Amino acid sequence: MNNPVGWFEIYVNDMARAKAFYQGLLGVELTRLQSPDGDSSMEMWAFPMNDGSYGASGTLAKMAGMSAGGNSTLVYFSCTDCAVEAARAVPHGGRVEQPKTSLGPYGFMALVVDTEGNRIGLHSMA
Repeated sequence: MNNPVGWFEIYVNDMARAKAFYQGLLGVELTRLQSPDGDSSMEMWAFPMNDGSYGASGTLAKMAGMSAGGNSTLVYFSCTDCAVEAARAVPHGGRVEQPKTSLGPYGFMALVVDTEGNRIGLHSMA
């Protein structure tokens, strides 16, 4: 049986601003994905991924007809301590919606809103 999530896309309006937010928030470098059909109206930047590790990867995506914010999908990023990443949200242009909160035996979570109005989750076991 596979993990239930295989990929995600976070739609953005301003790619440079969104990239700076996520790279600063998570301390990672995103990599440009080229469109296989050469569609220049679509821009995608991938989060780092390791095929042999637990979890799913995905991209920031900018494309016609798909605006940021107001969606009903919540993506959780795995962290060592979600309070650390949550504290990075404001300096990188986002906001904390819910600080680190205990989930009992399931660890901890925090909710932040990115520069594009998308709500994302942060999850850690400590």
